Amino acid sequence: MRKFRVVAFAALVGMALTQGQAWAQDNDGDDDDAAASAATKTDASPEAEKATRASKDVPELILGTKEDQFTANQKDFQLIAGQGYRWKITAAGGLEYKFHTDLFRNVWNNQIVINDLEVHMNGAPAWLEFDADGTIQVQFTTVRPGIYTWSVPDLADRGMKGTITIK
Repeated sequence: MRKFRVVAFAALVGMALTQGQAWAQDNDGDDDDAAASAATKTDASPEAEKATRASKDVPELILGTKEDQFTANQKDFQLIAGQGYRWKITAAGGLEYKFHTDLFRNVWNNQIVINDLEVHMNGAPAWLEFDADGTIQVQFTTVRPGIYTWSVPDLADRGMKGTITIK
């Protein structure tokens, strides 16, 4: 019975010490938490971000313009692993664009939305094809960190290519 009391007392003291350390860190009066929070808000790098339960928007990718059919508004994208995303990809140059990326094989694809019509899949799309100007929104959750490429294969040598980095 005496050993039980000693073990119980040691466990109680251990819990109290652990709780005391946590309480001391909860409101320690310094501004480490404020500085970390400010750094997270101002630093747009994926290392500063953490995955959340809410989906985030990826900056829209616009393929072509009326002035230059072979341009893209952004080449490289930074994402974080474990995060849900919504990504609008728009064709605006008046050409037929075949958007290809190896990203789709390395994420969990939720749905593709075209004109408020949803396509739910049990696998990845091979590519997205724009026969006319318009927008396709892809919703997915990043699963596998890595560097992936995107391109419009027939126009990649004219600059219609880039990378998607998942950290």
